[in-house]
Amino acid sequence: MRLSSILMASAAFVTANVLVSQSSFAAAASAAVPTVADAIGGVVTGPKGPEAGVWVIAETEDTPTRLIKIVVTDDQGRYLIPELPKHKYKVWVRGYGLVDSQHVDATPGKNVNLTAVVAPDAKAAAQYYPANYWLSLIEPPPVTDFPGTGPKGNGIAPTMATQQHWLAHMTEGCMLCHQLGDVTTRTLLNNNEEGWSERISKARELGDVAVGNLGKSYSHDMQNNMTRYGLQRGLKMFADWTRRIEKGDIPATAPPRPQGVERNAVVTVWDWANGGQIHDEISTDRRNPSTNKDGRVYGVSPSTGYFQWLDPVKNEAGQVGIPGIGNGLEHDINAYPHNPMMDQKGRIWATDSSRGRQINSAAERGEKINAPLGARAPYCYDGSTKYSKYLPMPGNNSSGIILYDTATQKVENIPACYSTHHLAFAYDKDNTLFFSSPGGDTWGWINTAVWDQTHDAAKAEGWCPHVLDTNGDGKITPDMNAWNVAGKTADPTKDTRIRAGGYGMDAHPKDGSMWYASNSPSVPSAVARLSVGANPPETCMTEYYEPPKKADGTYVAFDTRGIGVGTDGIVHASFGSGKIGKFDRSKCKVLKGPTATGQHCPEGWTFIDVPGPKMGKSEANADWFYLNWVDTYDTLGLGANMPLTVGSNSDALIALMPGDKVVNFRVPYPIGSFYSRGMDGRIDNPNTGWKGKGIWASQGKFPVWHQEGGDEGRGPQLIKFQVRPDPLAH
Repeated sequence: MRLSSILMASAAFVTANVLVSQSSFAAAASAAVPTVADAIGGVVTGPKGPEAGVWVIAETEDTPTRLIKIVVTDDQGRYLIPELPKHKYKVWVRGYGLVDSQHVDATPGKNVNLTAVVAPDAKAAAQYYPANYWLSLIEPPPVTDFPGTGPKGNGIAPTMATQQHWLAHMTEGCMLCHQLGDVTTRTLLNNNEEGWSERISKARELGDVAVGNLGKSYSHDMQNNMTRYGLQRGLKMFADWTRRIEKGDIPATAPPRPQGVERNAVVTVWDWANGGQIHDEISTDRRNPSTNKDGRVYGVSPSTGYFQWLDPVKNEAGQVGIPGIGNGLEHDINAYPHNPMMDQKGRIWATDSSRGRQINSAAERGEKINAPLGARAPYCYDGSTKYSKYLPMPGNNSSGIILYDTATQKVENIPACYSTHHLAFAYDKDNTLFFSSPGGDTWGWINTAVWDQTHDAAKAEGWCPHVLDTNGDGKITPDMNAWNVAGKTADPTKDTRIRAGGYGMDAHPKDGSMWYASNSPSVPSAVARLSVGANPPETCMTEYYEPPKKADGTYVAFDTRGIGVGTDGIVHASFGSGKIGKFDRSKCKVLKGPTATGQHCPEGWTFIDVPGPKMGKSEANADWFYLNWVDTYDTLGLGANMPLTVGSNSDALIALMPGDKVVNFRVPYPIGSFYSRGMDGRIDNPNTGWKGKGIWASQGKFPVWHQEGGDEGRGPQLIKFQVRPDPLAH
């Protein structure tokens, strides 16, 4: 027999044995997958056998709003998708190193084996990577180009003092609203500076389903943010990035497949909000996660003025319009709800950043507006309350508070004397609701018990300036004229008033303090501790802690927006530069005195690098960690006091496990559907283990049409994460 014939025969024999072996394996493994009435299970195999750590996706359009469930295969390629309503599903396989398999029709109660499809080349495989892997191809200016010398020098704006300032602007100026590196942002017909200039000049029309009347405003923001880089230098960087991708550049490394506990995740995805943008969601009272069991989850659409809701039991969604201020409208598109929280009664409280815009819009329509609506109420500045006597707050009524009673369906607009942006309930008998202020010079609150009794904002509200105890006497000098002003010559015998632009915030569960992430300026940013004391406002006190400086004058971490506090008192802050910071105030050697202005407690900080590619050759992670939260009550299933953050540019919920191990729970479909801002956890039934609880979060990007599937008006998505004991638990 000729050698070629022998080799062909041997090859055929080996191939046949491999096929028999794979078939036998699939049959044996499939027999080990339980058949469950409300589940679909089976085995995923590829050319080399079982496919471990790949996703199996089940999708149905038969529910009132589209429903998707996603699980991960175990080390034998087995999967089980639990708790599926009785409908028809399309089921398929997606995974790193693969392209999508053929969709298979399936119904609960029947197991289905699936065949994975290996990607024909690296470029095809990379189309399924999260956006941060593609953003890693961008090349920010090197450290040696800073500080910028302007258009007549190196083209970088002089305000960019260090590369850290440039990198922070990438997150704060661009990734603030959408992912960078998704298929929409990395694809451009005209990949030059002119093409990018045209891209950022485009705007959605008035009344757009996603961005309402703010299309031109967002376009202006993009143009202004590009200018802050140094216009031509910024355009050149982005154009170079997309040109190289067009010519075939792909990420240097592939994301790892889910491992270990990541394979135990069950991810449930619903469409909601009718194509409108969602900023944040809330499912329960964070202080008592059994509030609102099995109830609706609520979100806010800031660009279009709606409360959105989703019923996870009925799989249906709807919305409630937010009324205008003084204009008689049941729904005002110019309302701008920003961040919601649920109280112990199941009511939704939200910040409102639009009072001025609603008033101006009504005036443009020729509607009569009462004069007081355009300015803060007299009690804010006339000395009639102890707060307005201590710190008068005149000026325009640009923000306020919205209260939605979910039982009566009534929406109220409550005025505020201070800026409102993010909010958190204290652990006190009055259910006091505190607010962060992006302006940074004051912080305020509303005593919700007093509000319920009186409906009188003057009696219910309070506010304080940000003042540090820099004279070290343990109290704040009552005379505000005796304070230092930050940035000017400091007198060590005086206390110091500062601006501390506030964003995300959280309540300390035990000592009554409030903590917030101070993100202005974004380099270095800081965490701030707020205490009202026994007799506010005179006893109000602020403490301010920055990330430590490095030897070269830059910072260990920078750009924080999120913060969470556990029952152990440890503060967790997510930094856009790519780190999770843990701050332990009990380790601080200095809490007050003339040096207590930010850099006085390096010993309180610990920083954990989050794995993932960097932006080019820079120090910054190509992901962005927006808000974070501590899962105090083990609603995810990884243990109490588990720090969580969101990888807004990587479609991931990120958990910091014991030993500071970082794990990622990704949402692989639709790609780009998990650009999230915040999250919370709810317990629906404490007696059913993992099935009775979970973490809730929503897509939060403004251009929801950037997700996989394009501008179909079906998104955004609401996502529920659960972690079961093993990949076959049901």
